[in-house]
Amino acid sequence: MTLRISEIFGPTVQGEGALIGQPTVFIRSGGCDFRCSWCDSLHAVDSAHRHDWMAMETEAVWSEVQRLSGGRPLTVSLSGGNPAIQDFGPLIRRGVAEGYSFACETQGSIAKPWFADLAMLVLSPKPPSSGEDMNWTAFEACLAARPAHTVLKIVIFDDTDFNWARGVADRYPDLPLYLQPGNSDTDPSSPVDLTKATGRMEWLIDKTLNAGWFAPRILPQLHVLIWGNRRGV
Repeated sequence: MTLRISEIFGPTVQGEGALIGQPTVFIRSGGCDFRCSWCDSLHAVDSAHRHDWMAMETEAVWSEVQRLSGGRPLTVSLSGGNPAIQDFGPLIRRGVAEGYSFACETQGSIAKPWFADLAMLVLSPKPPSSGEDMNWTAFEACLAARPAHTVLKIVIFDDTDFNWARGVADRYPDLPLYLQPGNSDTDPSSPVDLTKATGRMEWLIDKTLNAGWFAPRILPQLHVLIWGNRRGV
């Protein structure tokens, strides 16, 4: 099985969502079926970067995970791009057999049978500010293939996104929901304005609590606060 891989890095800590702070090795796949207006990982999304992606056999990917982790089991996160456009099933089965656990984040546009083998599936539907339209039939198919632990994570840039997220939460009330403020500073060569970042976080906290909406957990992008938009951390 050949996989298109943008980068493999870690161990570092998961920077967002339900597993925030957890030691993790990241496998960032190459390719995506979306083109979000504020994408912070275009190097793994835009086909203009495809010549930088590595064609790796499953065993080669697994060997790199073992090398980075020193053979000590931890969480492996599949991200992208959209990892659901590829078959990570053999890799997941290989890793689980050796005590590793796998999480995957995807927008919910493509369902895969291997979702059922994940320790956690993070479904991150894209709000209106992304410029993309969600196909809720495809999203439902992802839910049908889900593992026991599935969560929603929604990025919020503005009031329209916020109201949209409330509608999604009403649609899927049984799924734990994580909100995070959107990061518009995506240039990896430029430092992140921490005052601006904490201001966005404060805005989202205030807006959510003032609305009396107490169901979601509101979290920052921890990795952005620590390392900015540098790749491989």
